[in-house]
Amino acid sequence: MIKKPIYNFIAVEGNIGSGKTSLSEKIASVYNARIMPEQFAENPFLPKFYSNRDKYAFPLEMSFLAERYNQVKEELSTPPLFHPFIVSDYTISKCLVFAKINLQSDEFNLYTKLFNIIYPSLPKPDLLVYLYLPVDKLFSNISKRGRSYEQSISSRYLQDIQDGYIEFLRQKPDLRVIIIDTSRIDFVNNENDFAKILSVIMRPHPLGISRFLL
Repeated sequence: MIKKPIYNFIAVEGNIGSGKTSLSEKIASVYNARIMPEQFAENPFLPKFYSNRDKYAFPLEMSFLAERYNQVKEELSTPPLFHPFIVSDYTISKCLVFAKINLQSDEFNLYTKLFNIIYPSLPKPDLLVYLYLPVDKLFSNISKRGRSYEQSISSRYLQDIQDGYIEFLRQKPDLRVIIIDTSRIDFVNNENDFAKILSVIMRPHPLGISRFLL
C-alpha cells in the first residue's frame, strides 16, 4: 500500500533532457496527484530563440516569466480539494537561471527587478528535486526525443545551465532541495530504478541541499 506523501507540493527540476517531466508524471500517477506541467511547447519564441539567440532571448524569457507566473498563480492560489498533493516539472525560479545565461547584463538587471516583484507572492515547493545528469547523457536524451529546434543546443550551453542551477540552489538555504545523480539508473523504463528514486524523494529531508547518487 502506498503511504500518504509527506509533502504537499513537490517540484522536479533539471537541465534540458534530464527527465523531469517523465519523473513528475510517474510520481503523479502513483499518488493520483495533480500535475502542473510546464507549457514550454506552446511558446512561439522558443524555436526562434534556438536559431537566433541574440534577437529572441529577451522576448523568450519575458514570455516564459509571464506564462509561468500565470500558471503557478492559477494552479496554486487555492488548495485543491480532491488532489491535495501537487507535482510540478518546474519551478518559477528557473526563470532566473536561464535569464542569467541568455540575457545581456542590462536586460538581466531589468528582468531581475520584475522577477523580485512577483516571486514573494507565489507558493514555494515543500521539496525541490533536482535531477543531475552529465552533459553527454543529456545530449543522448535530447537526440532521442527528436525536437527539431533542440538539435542545435551546444554542450557549452547545457553546461552553463547545469552550473547556473547549482549556483542558484546554493544561494537558497531556505529551500528543501535534493540533488539526485541519475546517471546510473533509468527511472523511466525500469520500475526498480523508479522505486529507488521514489524512496529517496518520499523521505524527510532537511532545509538546504542534500545529495544522492543512485
